[in-house]
Amino acid sequence: MNITETNVTIMVRDMDKAVTFYQSLGLTIKNRWGNHYAQLTAKDIIIGLHPASGEIIPSTQVSIGFMIDDLDGAKALLDGQHIAYSEKSDKAGVFLSFHDPDGTGIYFNLPNWK
Repeated sequence: MNITETNVTIMVRDMDKAVTFYQSLGLTIKNRWGNHYAQLTAKDIIIGLHPASGEIIPSTQVSIGFMIDDLDGAKALLDGQHIAYSEKSDKAGVFLSFHDPDGTGIYFNLPNWK
C-alpha cells in the first residue's frame, strides 16, 4: 500500500465563505461538490472543507502552517484581505499567526533554515 495523497479536513459553518477565505490565501480549488465538500490545494497539501453538523469548537491543539519565502508579501496579502494576525520571531523563524472564519489556527512561517 502507498499513500497517494494527504488531506486535512476542516469543519466549517459556511462553505462559500470558507472556500473564498482559503482562495484568498493562495490555495486553488481542486474539487468541489456543492456545499457538501471542497478540496483546496497548496504545495504539498490538500485541505478539505466539510460543513459542520453542529457547533464548531475551535481547537487550540491544531494549526495549519504554510512555509513562505516572502514575509512582506505575506503581510501584504493578509492586510489586503483584512485578516488580523500577530507576528513573532523565534529560533525557527518569523511567524504570522491568524485564524480562518471558523477559528482554525493558521500561520505563515519564514523559516531561518532556508
